Amino acid sequence: MHTSRHTVLYDPDGLIEAGLPLDREPYECLVKAVLAWTDQDTLTARDLEQIALQLTGHARALASDVRRRADQLPKDSGPRALADVVLREAEGRLSTAIEGTVRCVQNRARLVRALYERLDRLEAARPQAV
Repeated sequence: MHTSRHTVLYDPDGLIEAGLPLDREPYECLVKAVLAWTDQDTLTARDLEQIALQLTGHARALASDVRRRADQLPKDSGPRALADVVLREAEGRLSTAIEGTVRCVQNRARLVRALYERLDRLEAARPQAV
């Protein structure tokens, strides 16, 4: 007897995810708060690791969105080339281990901020339908 109410979806190209908007406002507030920190004694290393994990997960989803938007532009466009640079930088930053430090969390917050800036610029550069 099968009683599970969960359905497993096979979506290797991320098409379902591509149609879902990112929940931007809470992460922008988190980034702003994290970048305003000045005292390292406010949170424990475990708390900092959890915040870094949250920012890392969101940065990965955001990087996928930036990639999808960049791929919609011509290969020789300036905005796409800049997106490629930002995505390479994001890949490098996301490959580093998470540490329970303010510096690590703030680096992840800066990455999320940079990815949102690039996403906004890609949206502005997107060809409009005629």
